[in-house]
Order: sequence, then structure tokens, then C-alpha cells
Amino acid sequence: MNATTIKIEQPLLKSLYQLKPETQSLSAFVREMLEAGVRRRKMAEAAAKYHEFLAQHPKEASGLRDWEDADLAHPPAKRSKPGRS
Repeated sequence: MNATTIKIEQPLLKSLYQLKPETQSLSAFVREMLEAGVRRRKMAEAAAKYHEFLAQHPKEASGLRDWEDADLAHPPAKRSKPGRS
């Protein structure tokens, strides 16, 4: 694993120390924040690609609207089997 040293200067360093929990090291806190930022960007990119997919596939988008409009709080009505009264 490659390790990189990043220099963080005041006032950002002071802000980081104020934000981090006392039980966590600064390195762990910064690592956690960077991972969260990367995850957030990836999720935003995935959402944009998904919206693009839905724009290009209207039938899929229509099916999703049906799911969104479905009443999930109540079970669906039972259908009678064909041939039975």
C-alpha cells in the first residue's frame, strides 16, 4: 500500500481538530471524511447515470412510476382463480 503525506495548514487544521471526536486520531478522522466524500461523489455520479438511463428508456421510467404510486401500506386485493366462482 502506498502512503502519502498531505500537509494541512492553519486554519483548516484547527477546524479539523475541533470537529474530530476526542477518541479518534486526526489521521483516522481525515481518512473517514475523505472516504465519505468519495462515496458521495460516486453516488451522485451513479444517480446521474440512472437518470440518464431513465430518460433513454421511457418504459422503464413508467414502470417505476407505477411502483411509486402503488399502495404498499395495504396488501393487494386477492384475485379469484380462473374457472372458480
